[in-house]
Amino acid sequence: MTMRFDVLTLFPEFVEAGINLGVVGRALERRIISARCWNPRDFTTDPYRRVDERTFGGGPGMVMMVQPLARTLAAAKAASDERSWVVHPSPRGTPLTQARVRELAALPRLIFVASRYEGVDQRFIEHYVDEEISLGDYVLAGGELPTLAVIEAVTRLLPGVLNDAQSAQQDSFTESTLLDCPHYTRPEQLEEGRVPSLLLSGNHALIERWRRARQLLDTLQRRPDLLEPNQLDHADRELIQWYEKLEH
Repeated sequence: MTMRFDVLTLFPEFVEAGINLGVVGRALERRIISARCWNPRDFTTDPYRRVDERTFGGGPGMVMMVQPLARTLAAAKAASDERSWVVHPSPRGTPLTQARVRELAALPRLIFVASRYEGVDQRFIEHYVDEEISLGDYVLAGGELPTLAVIEAVTRLLPGVLNDAQSAQQDSFTESTLLDCPHYTRPEQLEEGRVPSLLLSGNHALIERWRRARQLLDTLQRRPDLLEPNQLDHADRELIQWYEKLEH
């Protein structure tokens, strides 16, 4: 079954450029996914094609109005009978995780509201949006980049998208909260260093131990919020000790 993405955006050319490249572009060619952009300016009723207004209560910036977005969303929903889930990328949303990406990848259709300006009238969000998603504690000019990020994260999990299905299975956060281990390729020796000798040994059991140990250590050092030291079991502690002796 083809997964469908619809994007409500004032900059369809921005989204279309991203969708037609790389992994997502190949998924489109293989008809694993389909995608369409909808411009709210095409669903306005005034001659200026206005989609935003000043915020009540004063303050800087403009806010996207309910009516143009509601009409655009209605048109997008009417274009397919598939059940849809409406997502609004926003710094106020729930932080996106790989676990949530897997859940989104199981849905038949996602509709994204890529807003601009100071945001969207809260009444639209409360009435029409199913979920607000945040990519992190920072602010962008609009929702197009976060939308493309979510589309790519979801698409690469769909069957037949990646040439090697294990690529997605070995990603950071896939089976745990651990970061992925480092990766190396040819040549073995460079001015910038050499490939760890154990990875060249052909001993797959030791290689897996090395990778697991690096996942643990890198997560503790780089993202301690994901793995506190007291969460390590006895086997993990022994693995870290084994790696530290190996390096010395």
